[in-house]
Amino acid sequence: MGAGTRKKVQRKFKIRGYTLKIDALEEILSFLSRFEDAEDEAIDLLIDEIERESLKSSILDKEPVQRVVNLLLEAEAAAEENPSSSSRSALRVIDAFIVPKFCYDPIKKVFYEHTGKLPIHGDASAKAALYRDRFQLLLQRISRDRHFSRPAFDTEMTETGSCEISPIQSLIGKTGRKWIMGVISQLEDGHFYLEDLTASVEVNLSNAKITTGLFVENTVIVAEGVMFPDGIFQVNTCGFPPLEDREDSLALLVGLDFFGSGVLTMEETIRLAGLEKKAVNDMFVILSDIWLDNEETMTKLATVLDGYENVEVVPSLFVLMGNFCSRPCNLSFHSFSSLRQQFGKLGEMIGAHQRLKENSQFLFVPGPDDAGPSTVLPRCALPKYLTEELQKHIPSAIFSSNPCRIKFYTQEIVFFRQDLLYRMRRACLIPPSTEETSDPFEHLVATITHQSHLCPLPLTVQPIIWNYDHCLRLYPTPHTIVLGDRSEQKAFKYTGITCFNPGSFSNDSTFIAYRPCTQEVELSAL
Repeated sequence: MGAGTRKKVQRKFKIRGYTLKIDALEEILSFLSRFEDAEDEAIDLLIDEIERESLKSSILDKEPVQRVVNLLLEAEAAAEENPSSSSRSALRVIDAFIVPKFCYDPIKKVFYEHTGKLPIHGDASAKAALYRDRFQLLLQRISRDRHFSRPAFDTEMTETGSCEISPIQSLIGKTGRKWIMGVISQLEDGHFYLEDLTASVEVNLSNAKITTGLFVENTVIVAEGVMFPDGIFQVNTCGFPPLEDREDSLALLVGLDFFGSGVLTMEETIRLAGLEKKAVNDMFVILSDIWLDNEETMTKLATVLDGYENVEVVPSLFVLMGNFCSRPCNLSFHSFSSLRQQFGKLGEMIGAHQRLKENSQFLFVPGPDDAGPSTVLPRCALPKYLTEELQKHIPSAIFSSNPCRIKFYTQEIVFFRQDLLYRMRRACLIPPSTEETSDPFEHLVATITHQSHLCPLPLTVQPIIWNYDHCLRLYPTPHTIVLGDRSEQKAFKYTGITCFNPGSFSNDSTFIAYRPCTQEVELSAL
């Protein structure tokens, strides 16, 4: 333990009104040596627990500190001995339809939870609310960015340095360089408009310098430029709203469960973070496009299962993403009974691998062409009729929505199966910038993370249930995003977020093995 840690402990205790004797400090430092990766959280937890003790004095000696430390260590030991906290209980699958909805109040500047039922068929106001909520989410995020927030003191210095966002309504009659933020749309062919909550303005993007990302209709962009007398805003540079660090978002949203996995206390978070670091053997195997009606695909899948059956530690989770049929299950599809039997055969195949059946979990996520009520997002889980035969062989199989979320100890992972890259590139209004990267997958990842939304396509291209648009939000940013796509297999770490596409197993024989404890992605192929 360095002198830096010693000073940090003394400072944190002093702020809370405690003075430490040397023996108490030594006791605290030996406790912290167990949590080198989460020192700050461990100190805070320790002080919180000490505050609950009835102390005679604010000068702490060894005895009360030792009492609290022993309590915390006992709690951790009990959690580790308890077999129920194995990787099975560490893993929580969250269906999109149970994710709580939070709305932003721009007056009080706080989020509040929506209470009451959310109908699948919303009224007209729900569609307007969808766009408003998306915009306000990004507006409150950018308002905390030091580059875009209003300076506390208006000095001549800040006149040039500040990039404060102006409401579009306020542009009328103004000259000089302005920053605006709005939803980009093409209200008339070939004419682009930016629209915020106050007004809309026509923009000229012909000479604009753009940042990395796919600029499609309905995305929110920040533009810098000048208002011309003819009422057209001439854009010089434009890009997506800057990202906010996950920790900063969480600090603001204390006690709000945006992910849908329940709120954890500080103690729980530290305990789970410790267990997550130790879960070095846990591995998720992710496959996308498993055509059960294709003999070759089933042979390849058997090879993968055989391979993992014989490794020393079997993977804790297999994620099988659709499509589960080589033909779209649309109105002209009439082979549902044979698809049901093919799911049964898949169940038999998994059941034949004894170790996998006993020690691994299997999660099924439907694809864009799978059987379901419609192609609208979020999609509900695969119909019971198709999966009943499989469940006879694998009773613990989990069938979830698309997208779906997984909480592994403290790590948040989002799974989404959609041919997003092709569709986003088709819907692009401006050719993407090649300055930073020319890789389309990297452009896609930048777009969805900056938009804090899994599918920023226009609703005419990809319908979304208006009242359930919040299920596609990526705020606060998750640790890992899995984008199942027909395009080639790719992995990309963007601003600390791990993103990857396992590729199409049926077409390219590719899949991915992911180790959550190190966020390590192994690109695999047969």
